[in-house]
Amino acid sequence: MTRIPEDDRDIMEKAIYLPMVLTVLNRDLIVVENSPFKLKKPYLDLIEATMKEIQRELSEVKQYMKKNKLQVIETKRDDAFTMYMFIYKGYEENHNYFNPRIRNKVQELMEVYLLKKHLSR
Repeated sequence: MTRIPEDDRDIMEKAIYLPMVLTVLNRDLIVVENSPFKLKKPYLDLIEATMKEIQRELSEVKQYMKKNKLQVIETKRDDAFTMYMFIYKGYEENHNYFNPRIRNKVQELMEVYLLKKHLSR
């Protein structure tokens, strides 16, 4: 049983997922730049705007975590699982994440951010 409230755990998980989303988008940005698309600018603009939004949110997450004495540290990784130590106001908890679940969550977040940009126009 976890001692971490759900809201704080969600923020700590964002500290895991958002950098991964940025990594994927950064790779995609390079692929689009080097692609044979006739009109690259709309794709590049969409990816860059999405990355800025994620970076802003990640900054807020980091500020909140620092203010509330929260930390997330990756402790172990193998082919199937990644283990993180969550430090919550002095308490340590280990959380094991199934790597395909991480990938699916990153994909879900990408869709949310990209569609939010697209639908807000």
